[in-house]
Amino acid sequence: MQTITSHKKLEHHTIKWREYLELTKPRVVAMLLLTAVVGMCLSTQGVLPVWTLIPALAGIGLMSAAAAAINHLVDRHIDAKMARTLRRPLPQGSLSPTRVLTFAAVLGLVGFVMLYAWVNPLTAWLTFASMVGYAVVYTMFLKRATPQNIVIGGLAGAAPPLLGWTAMTNEIHGFAILLVMIVFTWTPPHFWALAVHREKDYARAKVPMLPVTHGIEFTKTCIFLYTILLTVVCLLPYLVGMSGVLYLIGSTALNLVFLGYAWKLKYAPEKNTAYSMFTFSIWHLMLMFVILLFDHYL
Repeated sequence: MQTITSHKKLEHHTIKWREYLELTKPRVVAMLLLTAVVGMCLSTQGVLPVWTLIPALAGIGLMSAAAAAINHLVDRHIDAKMARTLRRPLPQGSLSPTRVLTFAAVLGLVGFVMLYAWVNPLTAWLTFASMVGYAVVYTMFLKRATPQNIVIGGLAGAAPPLLGWTAMTNEIHGFAILLVMIVFTWTPPHFWALAVHREKDYARAKVPMLPVTHGIEFTKTCIFLYTILLTVVCLLPYLVGMSGVLYLIGSTALNLVFLGYAWKLKYAPEKNTAYSMFTFSIWHLMLMFVILLFDHYL
């Protein structure tokens, strides 16, 4: 009997641990950290100092995780109405709002202190501003107020390359802003593709996403136009001498595929075209930054 009880307690703690991890959106944070690492690497020709690299990544990661947890907390009522998010910890009632808020506060505070003490105050405050931008400005206000929510709020999610750059140099550079522009321009076609796929979910939850307020066809047009804009923006690192031919070839190939998805979504869509485009967009950004990295060192 005692063994069974111990087994149940262990299982309970395992479930709780997984639920807390889910609050942090680990895949999203991993992508953000990848773009931050690229910002760090592009800021210098030498080897990155480990004593700055580790606390910088830990601090940015912890504050990003805190923002994700706050997003879970604020959106719990919306999440309960959507099939994609219904099984998250808060809609399921497996974690209380108080615990989630405490968890987010601890992560955010520890992350900020690490950045301020062991990296530099500029990176700490920029990361804090990014966290507030996503968790408060976007999640609490923009998401419910305007169909342009993801365009305006996307700036917070585009900040990590800049944070990585300032972590190493303690200054804001034009090249870092260019990296931010790439992520910022990539965000609308990435997220709107998912919004088209989940339009009924957003309508049910009364979230004013673009497909809900302006219709799916209008959204598809916006996705196509933003993908063209992204293709142009992605040429800038080569044109300003920030990167070389390897990046030019790799980014052009990726953007042509992305444009192909956008064209198909607009003019010849199939049942899962929107979701396929959303899935590819994740690989698109990840590979884009990996190519930037290879181009820098090779």
